Amino acid sequence: MTRSPVPEGVLETHGPGVDEALEQAGAPADAPLWLFGDQLGPAVHALPQHADREVVLVESSAVLRRKRFHRQKLHLVLSGMRHLDEELGARSTYRRTDTYREALEQVGRPVVVHQPTSHAALAFVERLRSEGLVAAVLPTTTFARPRAEFSAWAGDESSFTMENFYRNQRRRFDVLMEGESPVGGKWNLDHDNREPPPKKQRTLGVPEPWWPTEDEVDARVRRDLDEMDLPTVGRDGPRLFAVTAAEARAALQRFVEHRLDPFGPHEDAILAADPWMSHSLLSVPQNLGVLHPLEAVHAAEQAHRDGEARLNSVEGFVRQILGWREYIWQLYWHFGPDYVERNEMGHHTPLPDWWSELDGDAVTAACLSSTLNGVRDRGWVHHIPRLMVLGNHALHREYGPQALSDWFATTFVDGFAWVMPPNVVGMSQHADGGKLATKPYASGGAYINKMSDHCGDCAFDPKVRVGEKACPFSAGYWQFVHRHQDLLRANQRTARSVATMERLGDLEAVLEQERHRETF
Repeated sequence: MTRSPVPEGVLETHGPGVDEALEQAGAPADAPLWLFGDQLGPAVHALPQHADREVVLVESSAVLRRKRFHRQKLHLVLSGMRHLDEELGARSTYRRTDTYREALEQVGRPVVVHQPTSHAALAFVERLRSEGLVAAVLPTTTFARPRAEFSAWAGDESSFTMENFYRNQRRRFDVLMEGESPVGGKWNLDHDNREPPPKKQRTLGVPEPWWPTEDEVDARVRRDLDEMDLPTVGRDGPRLFAVTAAEARAALQRFVEHRLDPFGPHEDAILAADPWMSHSLLSVPQNLGVLHPLEAVHAAEQAHRDGEARLNSVEGFVRQILGWREYIWQLYWHFGPDYVERNEMGHHTPLPDWWSELDGDAVTAACLSSTLNGVRDRGWVHHIPRLMVLGNHALHREYGPQALSDWFATTFVDGFAWVMPPNVVGMSQHADGGKLATKPYASGGAYINKMSDHCGDCAFDPKVRVGEKACPFSAGYWQFVHRHQDLLRANQRTARSVATMERLGDLEAVLEQERHRETF
């Protein structure tokens, strides 16, 4: 089988760091390469530094049982690992053991491994190195920017703006640039990408995404998961996302050729009957390591240069990947392992059972019901239902941010330990005191009414704050503003909300109603 090529730019950006780490460790040239389940792409196993290495893949039953993962998430990870084992053939050693340690002891000689993508996993790998099971821990190569580069850029700063980082990334990788200036004269075209969904359309009407074809590997994964009887959440279903490098390239090509151009204008909109809209569905292969971010970014940039995709759509896509995704990755490490415990808002409400069980049918609000059922059925909804439906509701109701972050990480098919703390603790729940975002992302029902088609068929009315038809988002928003008015008044971006709240004639009725609300 033809070996997948190393993505363009990876060797230049990450190669020197890998060489240095191997030299410092004195690792044998033929030491086996151990891959975690999110390091499955050619940016890791196809590096020339690993050309003669055996590849070790470990399926640990203890890890699979450690948390209550979405059933489809487990399927994707195991399918990706087993497909890579099949692709590598004799080069691969696949171990199904209780623990990672047991598998490495069976290998019988020290392995090399790239830095895993969580604080806990890195600490574990370092313990294995101290015990002689790991010969070298190498830099991560599945992101555009090495962590050492970011640390040098960030210095001793404790808070950042994504826009500054994003512009630096564009310059660093020469993406959508004309010399020192951005293509088109503007760095950020977000104002062109905030259109509500088209009226009287149930779908956006764009060509469908690329869909994988399940094979015998997937069938074996499904049978094995059934036999393991793991404590999962969500429904099983057909595999919806790419898990190999070849599949990821096909999914990227389909998106760039048929869906990228219309992506931008409605990227923040929600259509109940069209969960995919124009979104790329590339977060899973990226987070499994089978699609390198620079591959996706360069393909989108080329589509614009070839006149096949409008600039605001391409810039919006590039900002999601080279900007926000890389920003979240770097801040996860920069903020440290205790960041997930931050709770500056003082929120401690446990997640309700209907939330944890993904029981959208037990929920009345159309937006919340549809979103939870989407997570139940697919393990995925796009970024606006995550932030402005799930996150917004959780912020209003004061769900504990650490429990919420863990829920997102285990329940979403593209959720991993590094993804969710900055996205949830920082961005969504503002629990870090403003280190990542300058204001809480809270809104009432008016935003959801504007940006989705949910409210028309809902039993609640986004314009009503009190009574049987009172929207839990509209009423919940004013409850949130009242409870945190001192914090919001001191922030110039939210002070107006406090002033508006103080003029509400029915505020006391809203607060009393929300204290006893049982129906959402």
